[in-house]
Amino acid sequence: MKAGQSTRSEGDIAAWRERAEQLFPGGVNSPVRAYRAVGGEPPIMVRGRGPYVWDADGKRYIDYVGAFGPLPLGHAHPAVVEAVRTAVEAGGPFGATSPAEVRLAELIRERMPSIERLRFVNSGTEAAMSALRVARAATGRDLVIKFEGGYHGHADSLLVEAGSGVATLSIPGSAGVAAPVAAQTLVATYNDLTSVASLLDMHEGQVAAVIVEPVAANMGVVMPGPGFLSGLRQLTRDAGALLIFDEVITGFRVGPGGAQERFGVRPDLSVLGKIIGGGLPVGAYGGRADLLDLVAPAGPVYQAGTLSGHPAVMAAGEATLLQLTPDVYSRMENRAERLEEGLRRAGASVARIGTLLTVFFRDRMPSNFREAKESDTEAFARFFHHMRRAGVLLPPSQFEAWFVSAAHDDDVIDATLDAASS
Repeated sequence: MKAGQSTRSEGDIAAWRERAEQLFPGGVNSPVRAYRAVGGEPPIMVRGRGPYVWDADGKRYIDYVGAFGPLPLGHAHPAVVEAVRTAVEAGGPFGATSPAEVRLAELIRERMPSIERLRFVNSGTEAAMSALRVARAATGRDLVIKFEGGYHGHADSLLVEAGSGVATLSIPGSAGVAAPVAAQTLVATYNDLTSVASLLDMHEGQVAAVIVEPVAANMGVVMPGPGFLSGLRQLTRDAGALLIFDEVITGFRVGPGGAQERFGVRPDLSVLGKIIGGGLPVGAYGGRADLLDLVAPAGPVYQAGTLSGHPAVMAAGEATLLQLTPDVYSRMENRAERLEEGLRRAGASVARIGTLLTVFFRDRMPSNFREAKESDTEAFARFFHHMRRAGVLLPPSQFEAWFVSAAHDDDVIDATLDAASS
């Protein structure tokens, strides 16, 4: 038996679940993992390689969860594993700047020129929260506009009308969020510039920033309509507010320079995560130099993180980005397109950009969260379990994206389509 292979029985899986339920709220460390939206027992995963994962019972699945985005090369890519091993063997973290931080930051700036300076943090939530703090300091304003169904992490002010796990659990916000904090967040409708303009007019001179997923990916994949992102750029500029792109999911996923490159719109600030850690915990916020120079110790905006820029995380991110060459992007795009076309032939409604896609159980592609919520979630749950029985693991929610990696070769795509058609 090879190292890492499991000989556990189903009884052991049940025991692991029972132990987890005694330790973690709902038995999980993130709500979507509980499978409440689709029903059934969630898996206990023990191993991943390439496009596959194995559960504790030894069953292999084609994986389209991909840890919800940070594995564009698939599981355990040799270059990433070796980079992490080398970094760990070198010791650290050091509580001091390391060359790994500098190299990764230079790669990010090269591919996203709007990011003139940046700060590494440990999660997307932390990055979004910090970007908003910078925006408020830069403008001297308190209010922020977000979009219904947009998810920017679980910071208090951003859990207003959020998507992703909140949508999955049908929770409108969150208990424990103080009303005065929630009141600082205004909610617009995605793909509706009029709703944004109305809020800016109604709160003239009070809005610090508009934060948006340039491609909504936490209500399922919802594309920006023609002119929507450029319209946001103009509206924020006219109102003296900042435009923040949350590219935690789209950054380096929909192209080498993220959605901002793909759509040709330059934000003031960007929020990153997922891929820049190669599967390890990370986030970053960055943008115009004058804005980032407001952050301590250069300026008065305090933000700190003991483990920010961890050498092993930086090494994993650097190795991942170096592997994402134009040829790799082209192959991933082609395979994602094959998957999309095959699913459409099987009768599915599919939204896709780059290596992100969602199968929606509704007649037409949604353009905002209200339309996405009209999807038939019971039909999705049936499809989910059908695919799981066939050995294909999908994100356990209608409101999450599928992730195609460079490891999903033609045989894997064919097997997926065979399962969907059976």
